[in-house]
Amino acid sequence: MTVRFLAVARQELDDAFVWYERQSSGLGYEFLDEIDRTIHRITAYPDSCSELDPGLRRALVNRFPYGLVYGQDVGAVIVVAVAHLHRKPRYWMSRVAK
Repeated sequence: MTVRFLAVARQELDDAFVWYERQSSGLGYEFLDEIDRTIHRITAYPDSCSELDPGLRRALVNRFPYGLVYGQDVGAVIVVAVAHLHRKPRYWMSRVAK
């Protein structure tokens, strides 16, 4: 199963990496490691995470206050948002086709 990020989700990931790396050298890479583990969990068990809306799920990231909001397409997982859990709930809804 392939994983694709929307461009805005990729930017959120990059911004979070930079922020954590500025807080402590190496912390950004630890964040990316946890994102990678979360992606592996999603691809292995795509239906196991909490359903937010029909066709959308959120996988929580260990150690960091983030969740990957994703949907599924044929043979692919599409990450819609790398969402900080303590900011603007559901801000990413405009990214999803109705």
